[in-house]
Amino acid sequence: MTYTPITGDIIEELITICSLSNVITDRERIEGYSHDETSREQFCAMPEVVVTPTTTSQVAQIMRLADRYTIPVTPRGAGSGLSGGAIPLFGGIVLSLEKMNRIIEVDEENLTVTAEAGIVTNELNERLKDTGLFFAGYPMSLESCFLGGNIAENAGGGKAIKYGVTRGYVLGLTVVTPQGEIVHLGGKVTKDVSSYDLKQLYIGSEGTLGIITEATIKLIGVPKVASTLLVPFTGAQEAISVVPLLMKQGIIPVSIEFMDRLSFAISAEYLNESLPLDGVGALLLIEVDGSDEAQVEADLIAVGELCEEQGAMEVYIAEDANNRERIWAVRRAIAEAIKVYSPIQSLEDVVVPIASIPRVLPFLEELSAKYGLKIPCYGHAGDGNLHATVIKDPDWTMERWLETEPKILGELYAFIVGELEGKISGEHGIGVKRREFVKELTPKAEYELLKTLKSAFDPKNIMNPGKILI
Repeated sequence: MTYTPITGDIIEELITICSLSNVITDRERIEGYSHDETSREQFCAMPEVVVTPTTTSQVAQIMRLADRYTIPVTPRGAGSGLSGGAIPLFGGIVLSLEKMNRIIEVDEENLTVTAEAGIVTNELNERLKDTGLFFAGYPMSLESCFLGGNIAENAGGGKAIKYGVTRGYVLGLTVVTPQGEIVHLGGKVTKDVSSYDLKQLYIGSEGTLGIITEATIKLIGVPKVASTLLVPFTGAQEAISVVPLLMKQGIIPVSIEFMDRLSFAISAEYLNESLPLDGVGALLLIEVDGSDEAQVEADLIAVGELCEEQGAMEVYIAEDANNRERIWAVRRAIAEAIKVYSPIQSLEDVVVPIASIPRVLPFLEELSAKYGLKIPCYGHAGDGNLHATVIKDPDWTMERWLETEPKILGELYAFIVGELEGKISGEHGIGVKRREFVKELTPKAEYELLKTLKSAFDPKNIMNPGKILI
């Protein structure tokens, strides 16, 4: 595909559409839009211009301009993605939704909120506090990520066992197509089989089919009671093997988070947090909530007893909000802490059927030994979604790392997909980072359907080109 370079005349048209203050051409300022949270040394590309529209109408006008001139457009939320999905591989326009951050309507009677795509997820829930309702599908990075980015990635998180992922809460979308048309999909109804469900196609499409500008989200009541267990084990395998057993008990925890010793220790040190680690090989963080205090307590006791039966060293209960937050802060900070520990890394989020969870760690240990690299592992073990992080040895050259990393990932993905019937991404998405592996591991007929879909929606391939598909 041949794209039109950004000219002075095109810049003037963009300024006419969304004003001078919303068009950025200064190289120093646009550098921050050249990468996301993947390794900047590996995944980075400069846009030619950044636009920050403030209305859906402006987004539509920008896309009509891009369609007319055949200019690539990369939609961007908070830039907190972990797959290179917001990197402008072909230059062109980065369209940032950062200024579209209004709550349009809180409808308590219908249990919905309608908001623009650029609102920070945590801010959305903060604004809903007085209603007793919340958006339960948010991810771990809720303090930085945008609602639109969550939807574009179908983000998951630590509460997905009980509450599910983003997809389950999206009732309606306003989307701008690659041709600049504005479409309103879904609404406030919870059931709808009136035609093809286009709304669901956009969820998880990583900005390759259109730009989400507004969303209507289903809300649920905030649970009255919550309590968290921190359960240390002497070995990682002992801890991870408990997860399928817990899921068979008839109790639905909010979370079952797994942290091996290395990931937990790196995060605790990063936060200057002192938690007991003597003899600990791994930990489970288990949260239970509900509307009845007696039931939550009974569930906690049952979960704690099962962990002890399976060899837990201890069961620590954090019932008050301060202690729960203290423990969760360590879990949420792991990715950031590992990045500080080693800026060059490959953070993965493979997902497997629950029964296959115990088979993942031994394979990671084999890979670690084979290639001589550390691979700390943590993640949402209750739904089979584990974050194995391959860390570059500081003594290695970049050339050696770039040669070795694809081999490790190739072996890991082949095992996850071929042996365990899993998938290569549970919540971080494909972006540019995993697109070659998607082509390699997707059956040909299915891959051709994906390409047909992309071509039908975006025949000029201007909408976030180079992501998901090759």
